[in-house]
Amino acid sequence: MGDPAGATGPEEEPLARLLCDVTALTDAPASAGVLWKLTEPGRQLDANVVHLPPGRRVDTHVEPDLDVLLLVVTGDGTVTGPDGDAHLTKGALLWLPRGSRRALAAGEQGLSYVTVHRRRPGMTIRSRAT
Repeated sequence: MGDPAGATGPEEEPLARLLCDVTALTDAPASAGVLWKLTEPGRQLDANVVHLPPGRRVDTHVEPDLDVLLLVVTGDGTVTGPDGDAHLTKGALLWLPRGSRRALAAGEQGLSYVTVHRRRPGMTIRSRAT
């Protein structure tokens, strides 16, 4: 059996890939902020490795559309929500449901963490409603 007319052949099979060494990234982070992010085309997820130096924080905010998983990979810190503070240490896995109010603060060792969430759809340009 041959390919139907116009077929370009079988689609490539997706392959698992090693993306980065999170431990190496966070052993001696160069700066505050995003140390790595997932950029592979066609992905359904977004992921980041983020570092907060000692004493730095992410101010209170709400993510209205996406659930987020946060995994602490080095350091320590605090997550603050409407129900109070929770101490975070290496290995802590935190679920941040969409609509939840939260703030993060790094402890004395700084705080490095991985976040994973569904990929946001691209921007859509629409005509102005009349």
